[in-house]
Amino acid sequence: MDRSEVKALALAAAKARLLGVQMVFDAQSGHPGGSLSCMDVLTDLYFKEMNVDTKNPKDPNRDRFVMSKGHCSPALYPVLALRGFFPVEDLKMFRSIDGHMSGHVEMKHNPGVDMSTGSLGQGISTAVGMALAGKVANKDYRVYSILGDGELAEGQVWEAMMSAAKYKLDNLCAIVDVNCLQIDGPTAEVMPTEPLDKKFEGFGCHVIKIDGHDFEQIHAAFEEAKNVKGQPTVILAKTVKGKGVSFMENQAGWHGKAPNAEQFAQAKSELEAVIAELEG
Repeated sequence: MDRSEVKALALAAAKARLLGVQMVFDAQSGHPGGSLSCMDVLTDLYFKEMNVDTKNPKDPNRDRFVMSKGHCSPALYPVLALRGFFPVEDLKMFRSIDGHMSGHVEMKHNPGVDMSTGSLGQGISTAVGMALAGKVANKDYRVYSILGDGELAEGQVWEAMMSAAKYKLDNLCAIVDVNCLQIDGPTAEVMPTEPLDKKFEGFGCHVIKIDGHDFEQIHAAFEEAKNVKGQPTVILAKTVKGKGVSFMENQAGWHGKAPNAEQFAQAKSELEAVIAELEG
C-alpha cells in the first residue's frame, strides 16, 4: 500500500474509534477496550480487503465476517456505518430499548452483519460453517473472524479450528486480537494460553504474527492468507486494549465500562486531534 492508502485507513479507523466511544458514552454501557484494540484490523477488512457491496449486503458471493467476540459491537457498528451499510445516525440507537442496535452484534436489523454473536466461541464456530459451506458450494468467497485472546479459553474455539484444519478450509482467516487483557485482568493470569503460535500450528493452522495497529503489516498478512492452500490461516495481531484513548490503554478496567462526562471529553479531544492531524 502507498502512504495515501495507509493514511485513509488510519483516518477511517480514528473516526470509527470516536464513534465507538460516543456510542458507549451515550448509552452509559458497552465494551470500549476491546473494541478500540481491534479497530484497525476491522477497518482494513471493510475498507480494503473484503468483497462486499453496501447496496446488496446479502450478496451470496460476498466475503463474510463474524465478530466472534460479539461484545465488541462498538467496533463493528461504526465501521459498517462509515462503510455505508447504514446511516451513522443509527448508531444513536445503540443499547436503546427503543432501538434495534443491541449491545452484542446482531444481524436481524443491522445490514452488513453476517452473524449474531455474543456467547464466546460460537462466532468462530459459525465462521467455520460458513467457510465449509463455501467449499461445498464451490464458491470463491472468503470468511474472516475476529476473536479475543481471552476468548481462547473457550474449548469450542479449538474444536472449531480442528474442524477447519480437517476440512482444509483455506478460505477461512481468523484474527486473534492479542491485547493480553480480559475482564478479570491479564490473560496470562486468568487462563494462560501462550504460546499461541505453537498451539494454532499444532491444530493445523497457518500462523502469521503482526502488529495489529500497523496497516502495512495487516494488509500483508491478509495477502499472505489468500495464498495459503489446504489449511486455515490464523493472524495473531498484537494490539493495545483501549488503543487511541490514553487513559484506557492497557487498562483491564475499561473492558466493559462507560466513561463519565469528563472522561468522554478527554477521549473525544484526543481522538479529534488524531482526526484533525490526518485530515490536515
